[in-house]
Amino acid sequence: MRERIAILDGVRSPFAKAGEELKTVQADDLGACIVREVMDRVPVTHAEVDEVIIGNVAQPAHAANIARVVALKAGFGPEVIAHTVHRNCASGMQSITAGAAQIRVGDSRVVLAGGTESMSNIPLMYGEEMTELFSKLFRARSVRERIRLVCSFRPRYLKPVIGVVQGLTDPVCGLNMGQTAEVLSREFHVTRSEQDAFALQSHERALAAIREDRLAEEIQPVPIPPRFDTMHEVDSGPREGQSIEALQKLRPYFDRHNGTVTVGNACPLTDGAAAVVMMSESAARARGLEPLGYLRDYAYAGLDPKRMGLGPVFATAKVLEKVELTLGDMDLIELNEAFAAQVLACARAFESDAFAKTYLGRDTAIGNLDLERVNVNGGAIALGHPVGTTGTRLVLTLLREMKRRGVDRGLATLCIGGGQGAALILERT
Repeated sequence: MRERIAILDGVRSPFAKAGEELKTVQADDLGACIVREVMDRVPVTHAEVDEVIIGNVAQPAHAANIARVVALKAGFGPEVIAHTVHRNCASGMQSITAGAAQIRVGDSRVVLAGGTESMSNIPLMYGEEMTELFSKLFRARSVRERIRLVCSFRPRYLKPVIGVVQGLTDPVCGLNMGQTAEVLSREFHVTRSEQDAFALQSHERALAAIREDRLAEEIQPVPIPPRFDTMHEVDSGPREGQSIEALQKLRPYFDRHNGTVTVGNACPLTDGAAAVVMMSESAARARGLEPLGYLRDYAYAGLDPKRMGLGPVFATAKVLEKVELTLGDMDLIELNEAFAAQVLACARAFESDAFAKTYLGRDTAIGNLDLERVNVNGGAIALGHPVGTTGTRLVLTLLREMKRRGVDRGLATLCIGGGQGAALILERT
């Protein structure tokens, strides 16, 4: 067995729906705030960190290689090396596994890994006609030519290209992420009522976790610019008073006529950041440290982009085979709630012999996905899904809940836009 990777500690920001509490905080500033905090919590100096790896999807133009920008703004010296990773929804998980790989081959001793995303600040862009007009204006050599070009302007040129819509649409299969959830709802016969009931449960669990301060253990409040005199302290997504009646009133959003996926049983667009600090298990033991937990192993898997929501099934099958464990060996599971339909479809695929034989090369099903052990503090339907950050959040939330309950082993897994899945095995003892 490969040496485990010790995750010393971690922290995240409170999540906020795009356009709300964190809308004025850019992704690099949000990430820097959380990286500063995690470095204050761990018994490691800035000079001991060999590399900073940050997951990010929107890639803001003002902060190229955002990991480097985050590191410098967070107080690291100019000698720190840093790189940004992008695996769509698993970017925050990719940062952890990339760091683990570097530690295992001896290229790094200590790695800070995490993710940051400001979906509020994903830009609107000009279309081709307006871009071409600007280009010609910049190249114009005379006033007469400029006037002629200005007069050629048409109001339709101002119709924006919405960056977040483009980013959430797969260019290969042509479906946006919500439409892929509709594909799974039909294939696995997941009803609208089942989806709404699952969404309600996510809110209820998240609200209970907030009331009991369970989520507060992993959250660092974020000061709000420009005056920085107020703090965003708690996840804003979980809705008090959410009811099944309110959810049932919402119209299908991605398939207006025959769909079942609504804004109520899907995750919202979200802003947030998270970070952890890692080293080898032997190094942690030599220093007498008690880590939050250990990364035992991980796997990524590819699948049809139209059915990307089943990524957790494909990736979990691979990682369980690597570590010679079963789904029943997992005490707790964090499975990202991109859509209620997608999670429930995964549950049915996990327990299907036919699915295992057809798609996984197995004779029998992976096992029963006990939803009582899945997302016990609520999931992305309530908390939100800042795409570059969620992978780190899943690991952090799972390890803290494993510690709280005194259990030994957990699975963090999620689907990835474009047709991939990721799965990590985490341990405490």
